[in-house]
Amino acid sequence: MEGNEKIKDHKVDLGILGGTGLYEIEGLTDIKEIPLETPFGAPSEVYILGELEGKRVAFLSRHGQGHRILPSEINYRANIYGFKMLEAERVISVSAVGSLKEEIKPQDIVFADQFFDRTRRKNTFFGEGIAAHISFADPVCPSLSEVLYTAGKDLGLRVHKGGTYICIDGPAFSARAESNIYRSWGCHVIGMTSATEAKLCREAEICYATMNLVSDYDVWHVEEEPVSVEIILENLRQNIHQAKAIIKKALSILPEQREDQCECGLAMENIVVTKPELIPGETKEKLRLILKKYLKS
Repeated sequence: MEGNEKIKDHKVDLGILGGTGLYEIEGLTDIKEIPLETPFGAPSEVYILGELEGKRVAFLSRHGQGHRILPSEINYRANIYGFKMLEAERVISVSAVGSLKEEIKPQDIVFADQFFDRTRRKNTFFGEGIAAHISFADPVCPSLSEVLYTAGKDLGLRVHKGGTYICIDGPAFSARAESNIYRSWGCHVIGMTSATEAKLCREAEICYATMNLVSDYDVWHVEEEPVSVEIILENLRQNIHQAKAIIKKALSILPEQREDQCECGLAMENIVVTKPELIPGETKEKLRLILKKYLKS
């Protein structure tokens, strides 16, 4: 694949997926732009590599430069596989969400640890002759999420540990009836991207944690103005610097290696149910970076 011969020279420790309002990470040094082509097509943008707080990081804008890609149009598989090609063991996702709880206010930050996925998009690397079923009971990396939460708390920010993120296709925001039903289900925040990313990171054995920047009360709160693009962007302008501060603080305290801190690096162990000899060669090659520990050539 064109340009991919450079990958071996650009291994990173951690990936950062930016959402609305986060198109670059300040403080990066030794900055390089690396275009990648994956077996699943092109990622949303070039990966911006650099060094931050002594660690090699790769940043990717999930919606593309200028926010031109809808949530349902994002090539999630290519985005996550690109991080795998760069050998990232951890991915931090930063995105805008709406609050479904009175106590979670606009400009707060929520580190959700559960998902309710209502999307109908491709959310697996498998198929095409291979069946596999990951465990997704605890969908985010507890170690990475704890580091991010601790960093936010140490900085004196309004942060919330845990909660359920309901993921919808969009691009329309919820109807008020939908918003109230999600509240009755016990969901805490609503967004359009993270559940898909989390599933693919689990299959790729990448630690994943999501930092959700609360921009609004969705549409359920009758005393607040219903969510709009203007409200989202205004609140994100107010707290995007907080997200960057958390990332820098977290990187400064994050252990170099994940080692035995979590089980994310073993997520694919014993979960492929297709007999190896029946898996098409083309599919094996497509999933080589994910399967190489478990399938002999």
